[in-house]
Amino acid sequence: MHTPEIRQGLAGVVADYTAVSKVNPDTNSLLYRGYPVQELAAKCSFEEVAYLLWNGELPDEEQLAEFTARERAGRALIPIVKDAIDGLPLTAHPMDVCRTAVSVVGARDELAEDSSPEANMKKAIDLWAVMPAIVAYDQRRRRGQDVIEPRQDLDYSANFLWMTFGEEPVDEVVEAFNVSMILYAEHSFNASTFTARVVTSTLSDLHSAVTAAIGALKGPLHGGANEAVMHTFDEIGIRTEESLEDAAARARTWMEEALAHKKKVMGFGHRVYKHGDSRVPTMKAALDKMIAHYGRPELLGLYNGLEQAMDEAKAIKPNLDYPTGPTYHLMGFDTPTFTPIFIASRSTGWTAHIMEQIASNSLIRPLSEYNGLEERVVPA
Repeated sequence: MHTPEIRQGLAGVVADYTAVSKVNPDTNSLLYRGYPVQELAAKCSFEEVAYLLWNGELPDEEQLAEFTARERAGRALIPIVKDAIDGLPLTAHPMDVCRTAVSVVGARDELAEDSSPEANMKKAIDLWAVMPAIVAYDQRRRRGQDVIEPRQDLDYSANFLWMTFGEEPVDEVVEAFNVSMILYAEHSFNASTFTARVVTSTLSDLHSAVTAAIGALKGPLHGGANEAVMHTFDEIGIRTEESLEDAAARARTWMEEALAHKKKVMGFGHRVYKHGDSRVPTMKAALDKMIAHYGRPELLGLYNGLEQAMDEAKAIKPNLDYPTGPTYHLMGFDTPTFTPIFIASRSTGWTAHIMEQIASNSLIRPLSEYNGLEERVVPA
């Protein structure tokens, strides 16, 4: 009898083609539509990268101006979505709030059931435009603060920070935030993206696919890892007056004990990258700038201590979530808000894949190998 090969987690299974992104094993580089992401992060705005993911090419000046105007026109938090958020308890995780808000946005969209390329592009841009308002307001309401209206004179990243904190951010912070948004925007057939493609393959609508993707992203083995990194830092203890060296020593001790007790430490390792996450150096450089900007060397000590201890013990490298967590912490975001920020970024990649799936669709329906009880008779 033939015994099928079972690949749990679909490890190593090539499910379909995609032109959106790939990891180049020769250079260990993540490519968006052929461009290395570290070059995009160094030279482009998040708006330019979003346009690239959806259209296949970077925009020229006229295309960017039109695209930016469309995004800025959709930034405001409409009353029905605000009311839906206000109706949820403060004990609900922010990811649950985002999931519900996206459902409401989709339910009221006049093009909800239209999956034409033009309709899906409009819905993708509209959803991307309003996500900062959703994420920012949820953090603000948990702090007892009112909604902040968007600014039309600020770019996507700067406006996101403005709507969250009500202060115009300095250039260094905007630049670091922009880098994080670009790095998080897309990563081929990861768990949440594949979830979106599965839902799309049934010919369901764009907002349903994104809502399902949010559910997948919530998990700590995927998007929630950036939150888990800060929980680790908090468990070790953040001492703002501590030297870099002392913080590193405490972090090393914590890591050694955690590994001795076989504790899973989030922020390290990646299914795709075998020689280290190619996005980490770019994000780590952004973190270093934020540490210098805010004068917080103790965070660098914790970061270095954990990284070095893990490398020496297991030779496992950090993934993107590891430097991103403390970067968002320094900017003032509450830890539960980290993964919702990821949504605002990854909505670009998700919807690029949704549109690609629709363009050449085949229902995604894998088989399974049954290993339960053999056929039997129901007792009388």
